[in-house]
Amino acid sequence: MARPGFRGTAARAAWTAAGLGLLALAWQWGATAFGPFVLPSLQDTWQAMLHLVVSGVAGPALLATLVHALGGCLAGGAVGLVLGIAGGLVLPVGAMSRPVFTALLGTPPIAWVVLALLWFGPGGAAAGFTVAITAAPILFLAALEGGASRDPALTEMALLYRAPPFQRLTDLVLPALADFLLPALATALAFSFKVAVMAEVLSGADGVGGGLATARAHFDLAATMAWIVLAVVVLLVADALLLAPLRGWRASRAGRAGVPSEA
Repeated sequence: MARPGFRGTAARAAWTAAGLGLLALAWQWGATAFGPFVLPSLQDTWQAMLHLVVSGVAGPALLATLVHALGGCLAGGAVGLVLGIAGGLVLPVGAMSRPVFTALLGTPPIAWVVLALLWFGPGGAAAGFTVAITAAPILFLAALEGGASRDPALTEMALLYRAPPFQRLTDLVLPALADFLLPALATALAFSFKVAVMAEVLSGADGVGGGLATARAHFDLAATMAWIVLAVVVLLVADALLLAPLRGWRASRAGRAGVPSEA
């Protein structure tokens, strides 16, 4: 007899496949209705993507974008996470930091790209900086809200029984952060790839953005769509490798607590 967890996983996989199938059908319908000068067909896109991979062009470009996206996300996310946790635990830190990071979050990424080009010049530094400044406020606000949502009674009890600081961090702070941080991490990762590609296009850096700029210059819609698909595939793989363990931990924690989990 199939286990409930297995049935849930199989159902999610089936619905995911159905969603991708509908997307492919809509894509092919659009290609047929509007023609290759608006939307290339799946076959043309696949052939262009295969050419990029076989010719050796895609590998270095995807690696460059991966470095820009993950490097910037790690640097900016670490700063935002540390300051967010501190702000959630210490009221003055949170009160002072919140408007600053809210302003950073509201600043369009294109503005940071322009400033980064003026500060660092064309190249990968502009892309990495733009990703970092975009990811930092996302993680900061999530950590701030998560830290502020912790149960004050549990905190008071831990202080009463003189629980060590590390135990208070692992048993009280981190569980309170989990429900806020996991969606924020997924959002920050997705934004990091989008911002990295945009910055690469505008700064002339290597990567998927550079490939898109070349395809645009050649009016090659099939290559353009191929680069987009490759970037999305790399994002999905990175999300699965980096965030799936956290989703599993969150689901197991919710299961032990008897709370339904959507992870």
